[in-house]
Amino acid sequence: MKRKSVKILSAVLILLTAVIIVLWQLFLAETTSFYLVSVIILLVSMIPFMLSFEKSSPSARELALIAVLISLAVASRAVFYLVPQFKPIGAVVIASAVCLGAERGYIIGAFSAFVSNFIFGQGIWTPFQMVALGLVGFFAGVIFKKLRTNRWTLSIVGFVLTFALYGVIVDAGSVIFIADEFTWSAALAIYAAGLPFSAIFGGATVLFLFLFGEAFIKKLNRINMKYGITEDNYEK
Repeated sequence: MKRKSVKILSAVLILLTAVIIVLWQLFLAETTSFYLVSVIILLVSMIPFMLSFEKSSPSARELALIAVLISLAVASRAVFYLVPQFKPIGAVVIASAVCLGAERGYIIGAFSAFVSNFIFGQGIWTPFQMVALGLVGFFAGVIFKKLRTNRWTLSIVGFVLTFALYGVIVDAGSVIFIADEFTWSAALAIYAAGLPFSAIFGGATVLFLFLFGEAFIKKLNRINMKYGITEDNYEK
C-alpha cells in the first residue's frame, strides 16, 4: 500500500473512531463526559492543519526554522514563569505567523502550548490552550496577509486575538470541567473570573508586539528571503 493511501486510511480511521466515541458519549453512555467530547473534537480539528502541512513537503530548513520559533515561544513563556499570565508567547506566535503564514502560524502556536506545558504542567486544559494559541497564529496569518504590519496594527490585532479569541476558547474549557452542571449564569461567572487573566495576557502581547514586533518580523523575513523558505509571505 502506498504511503499516501496509508495516511488517508489512518486519518479516516481516527475520524471514524472520534465520531463513534462522541456519539456514544452523547446518546448512549449513562453519564456524558462533555470534557471527553470537547477534547476529541479539539484534537480532531487539528488533523486538517497537520495533514495540510505535511502535504506541503516542508524542507529541512523550514522545519528547522519552525522548531526554532517554537523553542523561542516556549522560552518566552518560561522566562516569565513567576508572573501569572504575563507571557510574550502570543506575541512570538503572531509575529511568526505574519512572516510564515496562517498554516505555519497554527502549527507554531499549537506546539508551543503543548511543549511549554511540560514546564507549566500538562492537564485537561492543554488541548484547549493548543487549539486557542494555534488559532491565534492562524488568524494572525490570515489577517496580516491583507493588512500592512506596523506596531499599531500588530498591537491591536494581537490584543483582540489573545484577549478575545484565546480567552474564549481556554475559558470554555474551564466552563466544561469546573461547572458541575452547565448553566448560563455559571458560564458567565467563570468567564467574568477569567477576564483579568485574559486582559493581562492580551496586555503582555501588546507590549511585546509594540516594542519588538517590527524588529522581530524584519529579522525573520531576512531569514525567510535568504533561504527562500516561504516566498509568498514576505513583509509587505
